[in-house]
Amino acid sequence: MDSFEWNKILGAVLGTIMFVLVVRIATEAIFEPKEPAKPGYVVEGVQEASTSGTSAAPAEETLPDFGTVLPKADAAAGKEISTRCEQCHDLSKGGPNKIGPNLWGVLGRARATHPGFSYSSAMSADHKPWDFASLFRFLRLPQAYVPGTKMTFAGLKSPNDRLNLLAYLRTQSDSPLAIPAPAPAAAAAPAATGKAGAAPAPAAGATATSPAVTDKAQGNKTIPAPAAPGPGSKPSDVPAGTPSKAPTTPAPAGPAQKPG
Repeated sequence: MDSFEWNKILGAVLGTIMFVLVVRIATEAIFEPKEPAKPGYVVEGVQEASTSGTSAAPAEETLPDFGTVLPKADAAAGKEISTRCEQCHDLSKGGPNKIGPNLWGVLGRARATHPGFSYSSAMSADHKPWDFASLFRFLRLPQAYVPGTKMTFAGLKSPNDRLNLLAYLRTQSDSPLAIPAPAPAAAAAPAATGKAGAAPAPAAGATATSPAVTDKAQGNKTIPAPAAPGPGSKPSDVPAGTPSKAPTTPAPAGPAQKPG
C-alpha cells in the first residue's frame, strides 16, 4: 500500500472525528439543559451543603420546656420517624452495631461509650450523657452539633418530629430517663398600691397645705386660704375654711354744716 492510500485513510479518520465533534457541539448548543431554581423534591438523609462545600451552621434554637412538651409528645409518631434511623442503627435490646452504634438506652447513656463500636475522635472528645436537650440539638443537624462526626444524616428540622422521636427513644430503655419538671411560671407583676388618679400622700414631716379659696364676691379672684392656727389659738377662733377679712375702718365724717 503506497503513501497515497495511507493519506486517504488518515484523512477519512480525521474527517470522521471532526464531524463527530461538530455534531456534539451543535447538539449541546441546541439542547442545553437549564438548571432549576430550586429542587422539586428534597431527599431525606442527604446532607445539605453551601456553595463552599461545607455544611451551613443552623441558627441558634431556643430549647422547649421538656417537662411540659414531652408528656404530650406522640411516641407512636416517633416510632415511624425512627425508621430513618434504622437505616444505620439498630434500636433493639442487645442488637448489633451497624454503620452506627446500637441505640437501645441511648437517652441517659454516656456519649461514645457503646461497646464494640469505633467512634470518631470528634464524638469521643466528650462523654457527657445524652439528655433531652443535647439529643434534641444533635438530631437537628449532627454535623453542626458535633463537627467531624461520622454521622452524615441531614437531620430533622421539625422540632415536633424530634420531640416525638425523643418520646419513643425514651421507651427504648430498661430504665427510661426521667422527664424533668416543668419550668415554673413567670411571676406576676406586683399590683399597684394606689388607685389610679389618687393624689400622692405628703411626705413625713411635711405640712399639709389647704387649697386656695375662691371668693365669688370679689370677682372670682383666688385668695389664699388662711394659715393654720398657731399654738395659742383655739379651734373656735378661726372657723375652718373661712377666709379672714380685714377690719373695716369707718370713713371720716365731713365738716359739720349748719342748717341754712
